[in-house]
Amino acid sequence: MRALRTVLVILVVLAGLFVAADRIAVNLAEDEVAEKLKAQLGSVSSGDPSVSIDGFPFLTQVAAKDLDKVTVGVEGVTASAGGRQVRLSEVTMEAHDVELSGDFSSAVADRATGTVHLSYADLTRAADDGVRVGYGGTSTSGKDQVKVTASVTLPLVGRAVERSVYSTVSVTGGDTVRLHADEVPGSKIPGVEAAVRKKIDFARTISQLPEGLELTRVEADKDGVDVSMEGTGVRLAG
Repeated sequence: MRALRTVLVILVVLAGLFVAADRIAVNLAEDEVAEKLKAQLGSVSSGDPSVSIDGFPFLTQVAAKDLDKVTVGVEGVTASAGGRQVRLSEVTMEAHDVELSGDFSSAVADRATGTVHLSYADLTRAADDGVRVGYGGTSTSGKDQVKVTASVTLPLVGRAVERSVYSTVSVTGGDTVRLHADEVPGSKIPGVEAAVRKKIDFARTISQLPEGLELTRVEADKDGVDVSMEGTGVRLAG
């Protein structure tokens, strides 16, 4: 019995050491991935990336070259959208069943989901010059609205006047965010609706999405707009 107890104690100690080594390894890996991601982003990100690798034990995942779940978050990312430089306040992504190549130079997620957060200041910078985008409160149906304001030169009037509309934000084509006015005041006057929409309606394509990842839906609130994304076979690196 004494020998059995000794063996059990040794096993418990070894298990504890393995757990400690495993946690140290995963922390080192998270730091390494974050540093590489920071180097890849370079000047297009104003914040340090955060990386979390889930699942236990980590060392056996590395040996199998298959990670259960990797979560990445980056703040202040500058992306190219519709020929303009657009700031994305925050980008977060969860990648599941990430398969690593033999030399660890590439990584492909079986599936991934994420969110791009755009503040109203971000959306204003993405719009045409002179256009302001802000929170429009809730509609009578309780839905959050986006308010777009611009100085528009109206036909027949011959001068610029400020017009505000409530717009719907949507995604199209898997990579494009679109703002479209629900209604245009004075639209019955010839040429007014076309003039207002030319200034206020716009779409911006985000060109730096990882291969396999697509924008799926949009939700607006008082803090800005959250664009959801998801995909399968998402290439994270390499």
